[in-house]
Amino acid sequence: MPVPGPWELILLLVIVLIIFGPGKLPDIGNAVGKGIREFRRASSDLEESVRGESKPHDDRPPDERPDRSH
Repeated sequence: MPVPGPWELILLLVIVLIIFGPGKLPDIGNAVGKGIREFRRASSDLEESVRGESKPHDDRPPDERPDRSH
């Protein structure tokens, strides 16, 4: 996925300023920041749950588990 360069970012900022005006810009930035934080938190939680499920889990006490030393 290509990363936008500085000119593309400046153009995007100008378009956002024209559409929403300078008064709404802090609200938009706050909403975008919250969205990014929520996305990161959700992806981190998903990654942790996948890691937890990929490990085999044996609920039996150690003396009842099969011997795997062979």
